[in-house]
Amino acid sequence: MLELKHLEFRAPSTDGNGTEIIHDLSLRLASGRFTVITGPNGGGKSTLAKLIMGIERPTAGKILFDGQDITDLPVPERAKLGIGYAFQQPPRFKGLTVRRLLSLAHGSELPEDECCTYLTRVGLCSADYLNREVDASLSGGEVKRIEIATLMARNLRLAIYDEPEAGIDLWSFAMLVKSFRAMSDRQHESTLVISHQERIMQLADDILVVADGKIREMGPREQIFPHLLSQIDTGCSLRRTVGKEEA
Repeated sequence: MLELKHLEFRAPSTDGNGTEIIHDLSLRLASGRFTVITGPNGGGKSTLAKLIMGIERPTAGKILFDGQDITDLPVPERAKLGIGYAFQQPPRFKGLTVRRLLSLAHGSELPEDECCTYLTRVGLCSADYLNREVDASLSGGEVKRIEIATLMARNLRLAIYDEPEAGIDLWSFAMLVKSFRAMSDRQHESTLVISHQERIMQLADDILVVADGKIREMGPREQIFPHLLSQIDTGCSLRRTVGKEEA
């Protein structure tokens, strides 16, 4: 279980006071749940995910993972606990092949057929990518999908995906949704996805709406999702909260 207690985060600012991004945010996410975080741009969604992973440190509050206080743990220690994170803009690794990267993520050498399975799940043809380097020759969308595949190759207890649909074509997005659906069905790991996509939200067990650094709404998909759609349909201010499917 992931628990956040009165979490706050201020980004540095020129006046020395800092800019408040997360404000007194508390929540509990049960283990084995597929949770989608959505909300308007600039509302604090990605910052919240980075705080959970340890990329950013909270100004105040605590983060507990399965009862353990991980507030001050660095990223490598959180990774050892089984927490993984997929960036909006993943890093590149010149000289490192896709196959080697997948094996490193897995923790041991992966057979070729297993590597191919992970790549197929994110809409990549393994024959074209397995032995390519994860460098500047790959597009942003390709690197994004490879990073998502590395998380799938790990034995995670909590997988965090920051807008996994960004930079991905519609066909690959369909494959990605299928993979997320499979993860949701397995129920043996917790999955946290930041997304505006309706098709991803429809897979969720729970939906969390974050705006202005606070939780605006939280609950089971059956309760929150129809409410979001109705607000879009009536043209209220939450129209920007949930993006319609991209054409």
